[in-house]
Amino acid sequence: MLAFLMSLNRLILKTGAEKRLRAGHLWIYSNEVDTERTPLKGFVAGEQVLVESDRGKSLGIAYVNPNTLICGRLVSRDSDYALNRSLLVHRIKVALSLREMCFADPCYRLVYGESDGLPGLVIDRFNDVFVVQISTAGMEAVIDEVVEALNKVFQIKAILLRNDGKMREMEGLETYVELVQGDLPELSPLTENGVDLLAPLQRGQKTGWFYDHRANRARMQQLVAGKRVLDLFSYVGGWGVQALAAGADMVSCVDASHFALEVARENARINGKEERFDPLHGDAFDICKALVAEKEKYDLVIVDPPAFIQKKKDIRNGERAYARINNFAMRLLKKDGILVSASCSMHLQRDRLIDIIRSNSRELDRNAQIFEQGHQGQDHPLHPAIPETDYLKAFFARVLPGS
Repeated sequence: MLAFLMSLNRLILKTGAEKRLRAGHLWIYSNEVDTERTPLKGFVAGEQVLVESDRGKSLGIAYVNPNTLICGRLVSRDSDYALNRSLLVHRIKVALSLREMCFADPCYRLVYGESDGLPGLVIDRFNDVFVVQISTAGMEAVIDEVVEALNKVFQIKAILLRNDGKMREMEGLETYVELVQGDLPELSPLTENGVDLLAPLQRGQKTGWFYDHRANRARMQQLVAGKRVLDLFSYVGGWGVQALAAGADMVSCVDASHFALEVARENARINGKEERFDPLHGDAFDICKALVAEKEKYDLVIVDPPAFIQKKKDIRNGERAYARINNFAMRLLKKDGILVSASCSMHLQRDRLIDIIRSNSRELDRNAQIFEQGHQGQDHPLHPAIPETDYLKAFFARVLPGS
């Protein structure tokens, strides 16, 4: 280990560029590097380096990618500890202690990147099955150590690598899905808010499940008994099936994927609620338009779309999409119905979504009364120095007749 540390190249920052790191941030931007003393072209994507201030003060160890705007990510503030199996085991155990404090069932996001001190790494746990998602060259370089660390901490049935995210292309990485350990059924069991569910880990979106809305779904469950519910962009029924389990009279799940709706149906079936499950296949906007024309009405409508705003340049068009779908949702509500409006777009500000709810309610001559705000769950902790780790927002609003 000592030989490895002594072999590390140095990455020297410009004068004053260390202030953000000292304040708690983990990222190093390419324009913060003293490229005269340490040219970025001299580094290999994924290698670990010793980070120093312009005066030679050690700032820790980072991994680098000279080809990206964020060219470095700090993995340790102690230059004696590089990113290896030992550090991974330690960080995973620390992450596990938070999840075990918050959740009774072993189903959660075990590692949430920078917030758990492991930038570029996401691990979702489904009992004894683990789905690993790596988005950076630096974490890809220690992928074998990640698998070893998981086996050191847990008794594992299977490990699936879902390395097919969009960020990998920016990092110059290939995309792939690979089962590196054990066997997986097509649908893997999990438990969320006391409801038994199934997730398509290999064929589904992202890691197969979205744990981030767990707390918001729990709040929704308290509102749906005896109600008629519409779940837009339902995926495999994370919201809709939990509404059924909580006593909803009928739930219509809308999704563009036949496969996702079939999994949602199976989730309804294993909870004994298939007869109350109504799948609607197609584009959510088109289906909402048809439902409005048919004068359908619901007690509660859930709007939880994919990120309409992927980049800052998408903000204007994305806000229009959020406004349009929320307008449809309000038109489908009964006179005192409840809207659950959510967004996973980091670039959509919380205040802006509130304004979208306000403006659409007034356009329809209705009054929106927001009675609860939701955030991402405890297994997606915020890094106080990195605003990008705070991305999820949800609003519960009663939409009343105008007066």
